[in-house]
Order: sequence, then structure tokens, then C-alpha cells
Amino acid sequence: MSPPESTETDQESIDFRSSTPVSRRSMLAMLGVGSFGAIPRSSSAHPSTGVSDGHDDLSERIRHDDSVRDPSRRLIERDAATSDVVSDGPFADVTKNLDVAGRGERLLPNGTTDVWALDGYAYLGTFEEPCGTGEGFGEDRLVDDLRGPGIPVFDVHNPNRPTYVGSLPSVEGSRINDVKVADMNSGAILVHSNEPCDGGPGGFEVYNVDDPTDPTHLASVQVDDANEVVRDVLGIVDVGVHNLFLFTQGKRDYVALQSEGYFGGFQIFELTDPTDPEFVSAWGAEYLCEGEFCSGDPHEEDDVDVILDVINNWLLDGVGQSQNRLLHDVTISEDGTRAYLAHWDAGLILLDISDPANPQFVSQAIDPTAGDGEVNSHQAWPSEDGSVVVETEEDFDQFALSFSIADGPNAGEYDAAEGGFTTPIAELSEQTLAGPTTYLGLACDPEGVPEASGDGEIAVVQRGQCRFDRKAQIAIDAGYDGMVVFNEPGDESLTSMGGDSRDIPGLFVGHATGLAIFDADSADDLAVGDTGASIEATAEPERWGNVRIWDYSDEENPVLASEFDTRCSADPAHESCDPRGTYSVHNTIVERDKAYFSWYSDGVLVLDISDPYDPVETARYSRSGEEFEDQNGGIQDVWGIYKEPREPWIYASDRNGGLYVLKEYGSGSKGRDRNGH
Repeated sequence: MSPPESTETDQESIDFRSSTPVSRRSMLAMLGVGSFGAIPRSSSAHPSTGVSDGHDDLSERIRHDDSVRDPSRRLIERDAATSDVVSDGPFADVTKNLDVAGRGERLLPNGTTDVWALDGYAYLGTFEEPCGTGEGFGEDRLVDDLRGPGIPVFDVHNPNRPTYVGSLPSVEGSRINDVKVADMNSGAILVHSNEPCDGGPGGFEVYNVDDPTDPTHLASVQVDDANEVVRDVLGIVDVGVHNLFLFTQGKRDYVALQSEGYFGGFQIFELTDPTDPEFVSAWGAEYLCEGEFCSGDPHEEDDVDVILDVINNWLLDGVGQSQNRLLHDVTISEDGTRAYLAHWDAGLILLDISDPANPQFVSQAIDPTAGDGEVNSHQAWPSEDGSVVVETEEDFDQFALSFSIADGPNAGEYDAAEGGFTTPIAELSEQTLAGPTTYLGLACDPEGVPEASGDGEIAVVQRGQCRFDRKAQIAIDAGYDGMVVFNEPGDESLTSMGGDSRDIPGLFVGHATGLAIFDADSADDLAVGDTGASIEATAEPERWGNVRIWDYSDEENPVLASEFDTRCSADPAHESCDPRGTYSVHNTIVERDKAYFSWYSDGVLVLDISDPYDPVETARYSRSGEEFEDQNGGIQDVWGIYKEPREPWIYASDRNGGLYVLKEYGSGSKGRDRNGH
């Protein structure tokens, strides 16, 4: 199910963070909701999700906020922003305790996602492009297409010589972000996520891979939002799944997953009969909601105003620049009784799922002052006894934004957010946007918009009536070198503006800040063409996402034991850091006293966490140089990590180069420097 063609709303991606209560009917009109319904793919999904209550004549579907509900969108934006940057420096030092044993080539730039392995076979996911074609889907066969979408399968019985045996076919119009495979009661079961990339379905697929060269497709499962009103009125059905995890309890098999709805981001389905998956339960950060609007069971809530409050003022409100409390990833303990939920700005949440039908909150591990202050709980993995949990913080924005009114009676610093579709300020000369301002009103119609009077002039426009990218284009056509959008009257909240890419730096500020630029008491006092104070916005190198290690000796009261950075995650401006690189940590897996990490352009890292208060890097695989880039299909960009239990083999998926099989040697390190040098 694809979004509708663009319409003249105030932005590309609807921002639900409105502070004004609205009625059910006006909400529908505001959102542009259209006729929608579930694509019936599995009887195990929630009950009927078609439009009800007399709204069947609505003509357009809601246009989802991809930058919030699709966790990959930020990385896609970063890919575009750094595609033409030229490297001028080597990578950080390499610890020699990891080396390549074998390579399964897959030269798809930015094309590979997660990796998992079982019984001598490794499985990889595929990213945004090429999107799923559906070729061979449902035919119970592998597709022989190494460079196409799907799940490439490699025979790794000999880790030194991975052999491509074919690909599990993709679903048409969807990508496969995550793949997991495990020995279950019913055999070797593989599940993979579906995320729409060209109008395809969400949910997940189930296969039997007792013989990985002869897979059997067992089920397609639709996943919907957990709240009936959100499903029926907002149309949040057949949503994407970003991550999933297989687990067992006795003779029962389950899959836990991350749903890209709003309510019930964590969902459990029973797979005991893998041909007929059954929905079991759902849980989300809405159960931790704080505010006078929070009451009762949010999954049973039917008051639209309350639902919007929970979404606007809790789930889509958070810490730092990427503000939401939506689930990103889930890991289940080996005994199947504990779920570790990386819940972005809600932190790391522990649930007791001893009864999968009734998840119980145990604790929340969160420290907004750690790292760069973003929280951004991305993924986590517990030690075998659960006494230590390693959490990764993903952050693709290594710069801190400062914004000020440079002169006039209201000179000083103010809050601001960069647009998600505009030119990053970090790419400007001296990483600064500065200049005098001119008011362009709503900037939805070029008629009457004054031309810029000189170089460096910045347009200031008010939010509303048309898309942000339309405002930006009108400012560009009128000769302005930057754009500041200020919020509607009474609304001081910030949003990362969405839209089609525009070659102009753009900022979003609260309503009062917009008035302060012109020293005005009300927007009614402003006229198109009014000149205001000069503004200045600077992007200053701060840090990428790092690792947090938690002491869970008392699982109800976790304690932040330590943090870990590489040289480049802590200091993005260091001369050793490739300007094309992404130096945020990504995923982790823990075995015994070691944590293994995929760390994008820092490669693969291993930490000794036997003392969680003093982690020590023991190994790293990090490559650079022209020869490496030629054979890798681009710079190092490691996304996925899997460790073969009790063996030295580590499987890493490079977004450019595909599958790498690494061998860990010994336990020595180059030193105890926590910055990796």
C-alpha cells in the first residue's frame, strides 16, 4: 500500500505534534486520511481493519512520517548527504586480532543489511535499493540473482570459502531489513521483515530452511497498530517491521518484533504451527506515558483527543534532535522470559514475558546525560546470566546545532532544528549559515514574494498551508540563501521538516522565536517584505552514537556502568576520520565476557566486558584505502554482526561489500585506551 501523490499539506511527512485538541472529523480532514483497509495476508492478524463509522468515502490515505516511523530513513538521508564527499584521511588504527577468513561478495552500494547464520549457512538482508521484485516469491525455491533483492544465502561450512547458493526471493515492493533463523520445535525456521519501499506490504515472512537450498515458504503475516481507532481512523495497518527475534518456551515457538505503528511497537506472534502464526500480545512505551492525558489501557482507548495527545505529546516527543519514544529493536533472553526493548528516547526497557500473552514491565534503563544526550536506544544484548546488558546508541548527526539572533533587541541564543530535506549546515563554508532576514509570509505562492536584495539573505516564513519543500523552492527561486520556518501561533515545539530534497539550508524554530527575529508581538504585525535581525546557525562537531554498558545485577534498578567510544565516534573532526564515514555504533551481540559490535565505518570491534565498569577493546577489523574500496564496492560500512556460538567465527555484513567472515585470534589488545587508540 503506497502513499498518495503529494498534496499541498504543510509538509512532506505529517507532524502529529499539535498542541491543539481536534475533533475526530476535523482530525481526519487535517490528516488527509483516505479509504484504506488491510491487505488480507494472514488470518492471524488483528481483526478487520477497514474504515468504519461512516468514513468509507474518504479519498486519500494518511501520508506516514517516514523519518519517524521508518528507522532506516535517517540513514538513507545520510547516504544522500555524503555521496559526493571526497576522502582525505585514513581510518583509525587497526587492532590485529581480527582478520578476514572468507568473503561472500555482494557489490550493491548501500545494499546489504543484517546477517544471521545457522548450521553452516549465512543469510543477509537487503536495503532500500533495489526494492523487492517478487520474482520467484511463493515458489519454494532460491532465486539465482546475487545482485538482486532478497536474502542471499551462503554456504559457510568452510568459513574460508563462503559459497553463494542462491537468494530467498523478496516480496514485491518491500525490502528485507532483518533476517533471523533458529532451530525451533518445528525445525529450522527463518523469518524476515518486510518494509515497504515501493508500495509493497509490511509484516513478515516465515520459511522452513531444514534444507537451506530448498526452502519452504510457510506464511505471510500482516502486522497492524495495536489500537483499533489508530487502525480504523488513522489507517495504520499492514505496517513495516524493522527487526524481529525468534525464541522458544518449552514446546512453544514465538517471534517477537518491532512494528512501525504507533501503539504496540513490540508484538509477539506464536509460531508453534509456523504455517498459521497467531498474534499473542503487544506492548509499547505508551504504557509509560506521563501526563494528565494518560489513563487506562492505551490499546483500548477510543477517544481520538486522548489518542492524539499520547502520540503527539509522548510517543513523538523525546530527547535531543531525533525525538520519539518508538521501539527500534528487541532481543529475547536465551530462556525466552525476558525482552530487552531498545525504545529510542524511552531508553532500554526490560519486560518479563514469562507469560507471552501478558508482558510485564520490569525496569527502564535511561540516562539522558550519557553520550551526546540523545538517548537513541537502538539495540541491546544481555550477558548469559542477564547481569550485564550492552546497549548501542545510534546517532547519524555528529554535529550540535547552535542558533542565535545576532543583533537587535532580541539578540541571543534560541532553540532550532534542521530540516530533514534541506542542505545540512555542516556542509556549508565554515559550517555556518548567517545573514540578514526577510519575511516572506507563508511562501506558498511565488506571486508577491520579494526577490533577495543581496547575497547571504535568509528567508523567514511561517508554517502552514503548503509543504515545507514548496516554501523552500519559492525561497530558492527568489534568490535566498537560507530559510527559517517558524511554527504556528502558540506552538513552540520543534520538528525536523520533511519533504523532497532542496538545495538550501533550512531551520525550524518556535513561533515566539520567529516573532523575535522581527521584534514583533504577533504575526499579524508582520508584512511580506519586512526585514529583521540577522541570524546565525552553526554546526559544531560533537560526537556520534556510542556504547552504554549497564549493570543489571538488580534488574529492577539497572545502573549505567560505563560508556565506550572509538576515536572517531568521540571526535568526528579528528584527522583520521574519513569525512564520508558514519562513525556511530550500530548492533551488538554478547557472548560470555565479550561484546561484538558492527560499527559502520569503524568496522567490527570486540570489547572485553568482564568488568562492565572498565570495558577494554581486544580486537578490531577496520579497513581503508583505494584497493579495499575497489573490492568492497565503497568504504567500509558494517551494519550487521553475528557470532557463531563458542567458535572464533564472526559474520559481518558490510552495506557496500556484503558478507565477511572474520576469525578472532587470542584475547590481547593494543591497550586499554577506551577511545580505541
